[in-house]
Parts: sequence; structure tokens; C-alpha cells
Amino acid sequence: MTTPNQIVVSAVSGARQLSLFIKLPRLLYNDQPSYVPPLDMEQRDMLHPRRSPFFSHGTACYFLAWRDGKPIGRISAQIDTLALEQPGPRTGFFGALDALDRECVKPLLDAATSWLKAQGIERIRGPWTLNYHGESGTMIEGQMEPPMIGTGWHPATLGPAIEQAGFSKAMDLLSYRMETSPAAEQANRIPANLRERLGGITVRGLRKDHIDEDADILRSIYNDAWEGTWGNVPITEIEIRSLLKALKPVLRPEQYVLVEFKGEPVAIALVIPNIYDLNGDVGGAPSPLGWVKLASRLLAHDFYSARVILLGVKKKLAGTALSAIIPGLLIDELMKRGRDLPYRTIELGWVLETNMPIRNLIERIVPVPYKRHRMYEKLLS
Repeated sequence: MTTPNQIVVSAVSGARQLSLFIKLPRLLYNDQPSYVPPLDMEQRDMLHPRRSPFFSHGTACYFLAWRDGKPIGRISAQIDTLALEQPGPRTGFFGALDALDRECVKPLLDAATSWLKAQGIERIRGPWTLNYHGESGTMIEGQMEPPMIGTGWHPATLGPAIEQAGFSKAMDLLSYRMETSPAAEQANRIPANLRERLGGITVRGLRKDHIDEDADILRSIYNDAWEGTWGNVPITEIEIRSLLKALKPVLRPEQYVLVEFKGEPVAIALVIPNIYDLNGDVGGAPSPLGWVKLASRLLAHDFYSARVILLGVKKKLAGTALSAIIPGLLIDELMKRGRDLPYRTIELGWVLETNMPIRNLIERIVPVPYKRHRMYEKLLS
């Protein structure tokens, strides 16, 4: 028996509760003046066990917090078998943590922690929805900034509530908004004849008739570049191919930037258009007319911002002059692509606060990050 105003946390059971779990952030935050809801369809692809590629190598349990029969918060607890292969404490994760009522944050985290501990997990880290390649971190700064695809929005009260529940900061993830303008290109300071001086440097876009091959190149370079960095879990073949398949209707060759040196792929960047540019006035669950509006905007590629979601340079170049130059060359190429695409701004996101080489490169153009997301962790005794 529960008493009035008591918070109850229970595991999600059945299709109806799963649907509620997926759309709950929209129900919780819809009255927040700076919040723009994601499409329920997009969230379902990320969280539904039959749709999300995460479940090809992971397991999860979802929880809802209730008060007086009303849902007031949610959280996921998940185990990624790829993460368990890494050295150190057996690490499990929490994610999809959303709440306005601070009082339900600790019970939700306790439920996720108990589930993971019962699976033999020794450390809990998050939020990741559902893994390293999904929505990452709790928003600490940037609530009033325009929304960006793949980036979670949270009220400013959520981070402090996680810390009060006994979790410590593990890492901050920084996002920078880069304008595609002549002034920004000048700030990047790439010599006009750089490619000729280096010799053997070529840059190309996506080949839609060889999309699986280009997906494999993207995955290979990205995994090689970020192996061993904080929190990294390799992206799988099914994840990268599912991503490009989902993006295919809006993906243009210019959004895929591949740098080759003497015919060998050595660096990659993938830019995706920001769906929030199109759906702000149709909501997370559009009406039939809303879907018509959204479809026409998609066909017109009526975006004005985009986000770099994957970027990397092969480790074999480490310590060479080429490795120091290529990140700047990638950014220069992204800016030039902005001349052919409608994007006025490109977000460079999820930059680890400790990654000073990349930060120094970006901060020559954009001195200050415009969003900050925080990862937390806790050892389980």
C-alpha cells in the first residue's frame, strides 16, 4: 500500500508503458519555454528493443517513477557487452534520465543501480542513451540555446540532483557552434596551397551507390582514432549501417568528408542535418498536416544547422606533421561544404574537456563552448 505523495519506481512492463517511457520527456518538459520536443518516432528508434541496434550487443531495463498514479520521471539501466571487454571495473550504465521533480531522481538512480548490481556490475556511469554513441551526458549549460539533433535537453536542476544522489562528475562533454562564414574560414588559417605542399591529399564525399563500403570506411577510421580514449566503446557494423540507412533520405554526398593520403583513407567526418530546424512547430507527435509539412521540408532540405557526429584521424599518423594538420583540414572542408549546403552553423560536439589538442584547434575559431553536458559515475560496493 502506498501513501499519498509517495514516489514509487517500477520497471516498465508491456507495450503501453514502453510507449509512455519513450514519450515521457515531451510530457514532462513541454511547458518549459526553451524545450523543443524530439519526434517520438526518433526516440522509439533509439529505445525500442526491436528497433535499436544497441540490443544486438546489450541489454537494458527501463524504469518509471510515479506519484499519485502519474508518471514523473524515467531512467534506463543497461549493460553493453562490448564495454565489459575493457579493462577496469565491470561498468554498467544509466541513461534516459528525465525528471522535473528532483525528489524522484534518487529513487530512479537507486533502481538502476540495484538492477546493475544484481548483474555483477561494479561501477555505474552515465547518462548514455543507450551507449557511448547515443545521447550523452546531462545538460549543465545551454538550456536556452537552440536544440540540436542527438543532444539531450535537461532542466538545470537535474545535474545537482544526480550529485545529491551520491554520484560524482566523471567528465564534461563540450559542444561548439561554428559559423560557416568567410570570417570563420579565415580564423581556421589553412594555407591555400596546403594540399599541394603535402602531396597525395585528396578529399571526397559520400558515394550513395557504395554506401555500405563508405560506412565500413567510416567505422574503421572512427574506431581506430578513438580506441583507448575515455569511455569509448567501438561502434559496430550494424550501428553504423543503421545510422546511414536512417539518414539516407536527407544525407547528401557533401556531408561525408573523407580525407585520403596517397589513396589510403586516413581521416573522416560525418555531418548530419538538424531535424529540429524543421519540426519546431509540429511537435513530437505531428498531426497528419504536421507530417505533410515535415515531409515537404525534408524534401526541400530546408535545414540551416547541422552537427558533426563522427570525426577521427587514424592513429598511424600520430606524431607526424600530417596528424597535426588534418583536423584543421577537416574543419576547413566542413566550412567549404557549408557554401554548397544551406547550413549557417555546424556544431562540433561531445568534445572531451581533457582533449586539449582538439579544443585548442576549435577554440581558435570558437573560443567558448555553447553547451556543456556532464557524465557521472559511482563505484558499487
